[in-house]
Formats: sequence, structure tokens, C-alpha cells
Amino acid sequence: MRTQNRPEKHMDLAVVYTRANLGIDAPLVTIEVHLSNGLPGFHLVGLPETTVKESRDRVRSAMINAGFEFPSKRITVNMAPADLPKGGGRFDLAIAIGIICASEALGAGCLEAYEFVGELALSGDLRSVQGALPMAFAAAKSGRKLILPEINAQEAALVSKAHVLSAKHLWGVYLHLIDKQMLERAQVRDADISLDHNLEKYGDLADIIEQEHAKRALQICAAGGHNMLLFGPAGTGKSMLANRLLSILPELPEQDALTVASIRSIVGEQVSADNWRRRPFRQPHHSSSAAALVGGGSYPMPGEITLAHKGVLFLDELPEFGRHVLDVLREPLETGEINLSRAKHKMTYPADFQLIAAMNPSPTGDVDDQRSNDDQILRYLNKISGPLLDRIDLQVHVPRVDISKALGTKGTQRSSKAENAKAHTSAHIKKLVSKAQQLQFARQGTLNAGLTNKTLAEFAILSKVNQQFITHAIDALGLSMRAFHRTLKVSRTIADLETSIDIQKQHIAEALSYRNFDKLLKQLAGN
Repeated sequence: MRTQNRPEKHMDLAVVYTRANLGIDAPLVTIEVHLSNGLPGFHLVGLPETTVKESRDRVRSAMINAGFEFPSKRITVNMAPADLPKGGGRFDLAIAIGIICASEALGAGCLEAYEFVGELALSGDLRSVQGALPMAFAAAKSGRKLILPEINAQEAALVSKAHVLSAKHLWGVYLHLIDKQMLERAQVRDADISLDHNLEKYGDLADIIEQEHAKRALQICAAGGHNMLLFGPAGTGKSMLANRLLSILPELPEQDALTVASIRSIVGEQVSADNWRRRPFRQPHHSSSAAALVGGGSYPMPGEITLAHKGVLFLDELPEFGRHVLDVLREPLETGEINLSRAKHKMTYPADFQLIAAMNPSPTGDVDDQRSNDDQILRYLNKISGPLLDRIDLQVHVPRVDISKALGTKGTQRSSKAENAKAHTSAHIKKLVSKAQQLQFARQGTLNAGLTNKTLAEFAILSKVNQQFITHAIDALGLSMRAFHRTLKVSRTIADLETSIDIQKQHIAEALSYRNFDKLLKQLAGN
């Protein structure tokens, strides 16, 4: 059998590496540029979208304006793998570098160690792209250096293992590759990443007058990662309570913070050294569609539940949301992720958030205002499905505040209020929450809200007397088995806040006091 040696690699063929965006991943794209004789032309192959096809004109103008001679040859650019969706202008820089290399203005060997991402302006300047953080993660794993537009480099540098080079112009990238003028490695500048921002933006828990029962529920909610429903008349502080949850939650671990920052990066939100450790707080309007909440598009993009990952999703005026919109929350509330299937692609996004919902107990504002009868109130409340309610651990009634108590009097009462306020500051509560969470992670590796039925039986053991107590209470309230497990999880969290090894009767009783909405529904149905 005759053998034939493989032909030597021609200098008119260049291979350049870059990255696409696919959810919160950044798969590798190999750009192959070939120059051949024939009628001059510029052809892109490899399933490029319209925005990528438009890069031909950008790349040509950018190269000419940067001082390069654009080759008068037949240019073929292959983007592999062909079955990977490719959109946006992020491939401009890689294509331009490939053409320069294939024109023998660069040595092919110098490209192996780099990945190039950036959109080109007609002047040759580099413009920002979305998803810099996921690209930095991927480049760090590959061991290659990542060249990015200057505006994205600071964000990508948050990945400590990534070697990110900051570039302003196509000519600057060329000078770096020929060792004439080296690009600077991007460094994360010093920044204040404390949660003082949350206090400034959302306020301190001590600012809320009275409502001790609701504030205690918020503490339990934060400590165990529980979902919570706040219901009561308008103007009682439900939204204020929800907003202050972030001020008592511990800082995100670095890996979780980087995941959250990556999600923000792919939707084009600014990520910087000042804000990348902050938990998200999302508050979609009640007119939002199901797609707005869970995500959508031909190539599915994240929705509000993914943007709230490791943070808070606050749904104000809960019954005003469409029932079908609320029901799409059921799966992610159980699994902590959302699976999106579209004609062109399937995507799984993280969606491990805390749901805080607020509502009035009546279509007219208050059950006691005598403007709605029981049937009207029941129809209004039944807009929220039972399965969704079963996934909410804490149901807290937020009553009207007694104005005379809120104003206080002179002397001892005012002094007592000052001491009480100090004990209920967000900073103080946050320490208690952090301690309770540390106990949970040490014991079971997750927060109590994340316990499965099997692990709940292992870590929330009840004495025989307490088993009888909770069983009788659940039967009397007519609660489901899922609600029973939710109550047990809340009991475990209350015990952790009090550093109690075992769940006591008073812990169960307090947990049952946060099933007020079930009691209201039962009362209305019985009338």
C-alpha cells in the first residue's frame, strides 16, 4: 500500500481560538481562516447567525483603518463546531487576527497560547461583549491566555486562575503578538465588598416599627433558607420586610458569587469588583409573563428566577400574577434549577432562590373592612394554587401597627425601645443567622430548606411526645404531608437559632404559628 506524507501546513491557513456563549457556559470555537487565489470574496461557514455574517464588513473596515492591508484574495472562515449556535460580534477580533496571520503578517505558532474575544468598531477599537466571566472560567481551564476588550477585562479578572489581557485596539493586539508592546494583565482592583450596600439600598431591620412576629419570621427565613409569604392590609410593612432580607443574609461563598456574577454577565449587566459578591434581589412586576420569570427565546436566555439565583425573588401583590405564571415556579422551587426546551436548543439554568411573596388578604385590602364577602375573598385567595402554597414554609400575617405604641411615650418606654432596636439591627440578626447556618452546614451540608424527606427524618428527629403533638396539630389544621415536612424544617431552623441539638415542643409550636394563611383559608371555607 502506497503511503503519502501529509503536506506541510501552509502559511495561508491560520487557526485561532475564541469562545461562544451557551447559557452560563462558554464553549470553545475554533476559527480557521484560509486565503486562496481566485475572485476576491469573504465567506463565513459554520452556522453563523446574521450578526456574525455582518462581521465581514466590520472586520474589513477595522483592519484597513488600523493600518493593515486587507488581502485581495478569496477568504474562507470556518467556525467549528458547525452545530454550535454563534451570534453577536464577539468573533470579530478572532477573525481579524486569523486573516492577519494567514496573510503572513504573524507567525502561526504565536496564536496557540491565546483565545481572542471582542467586537471590532470600524476604527479598529475593541467594544465590549456579554459573558466575559464564563469565558474567563473556560479559558482558565484550557490553560490559554484570554485577550478581551479593556471594558470586559476587569470583570474577567475576577476569576483568579484566568490570565486575562486587556486590549483597546486591534493594532495593540498585533503589537503584543509580535512582542513589540505587551498588553497589560488585568488585575482586580481593591474594593469594598461588604454588605453595607444592602443597608444603604434596602434599609436596616431596626427601621421597622413593631411587627416583632414578622421580624422573627424573617430571621428564621434567612437562617434556614425558607420561602415566605407575607399577607396583611396595605401599608403594614410587607415590602419593607422583604427588602431587608438581604441585610441579614451572610455573604456568598466565592464559588456561588462567581456563578451569580456569570449569570449577570451573560445578560449584559455590569459586573465589577464592587458588586460581584452581592446577592441578587429581583422584583418582577405582576404583569410579567411566564417566559419573563423562567426564561425564554429561541436560544433560551435566563429569566427572573435565574437572575435571583442565590438571592431573593420578591413577588409583590401575589394574586395579581397569572395563575399559570405562578405555577411555573413549582419545579424550580423543588429542584433549584429550570429546564428550558425550545425548538433550537435545550438549556438548564440554576434557579436556587428564596421566594418572598406579599399580598393583601382581600381584594379590597383587608378582611375586616366589610367591603368583600367571604366568597369573594376566598375566590381571590384561591388564585394561588395549593401546590405552590405547599412549597412556602412560612406564612406570616402582618397586622396593622398600633399608632400609639409606635409613637411611644417619654421615659422608660422610649429607653426600652432604643435597647430593643439595638438588639434587632440587621448587623446583630445577621450574626445569629450566620451561626445557625454554620450549624446546618456542619451537620448536614445544606440549609434546612434543602433537606429531602429522607435527610429530614435523619436530622429532625422528634421525641414520641413531640411526634404526637405535631401530628395532632397538622390534622387539626388540615395540612398536607408536604406542609408537615415544611413545618418540621422550620422547627429545625428555630432549634438551630437557639443552638438546641433537639427539636423541642416550643420550636414546633412557633413553627405552626407561621401557618397563618392555611388557618385563614380554613376559616373562610368553614363559614
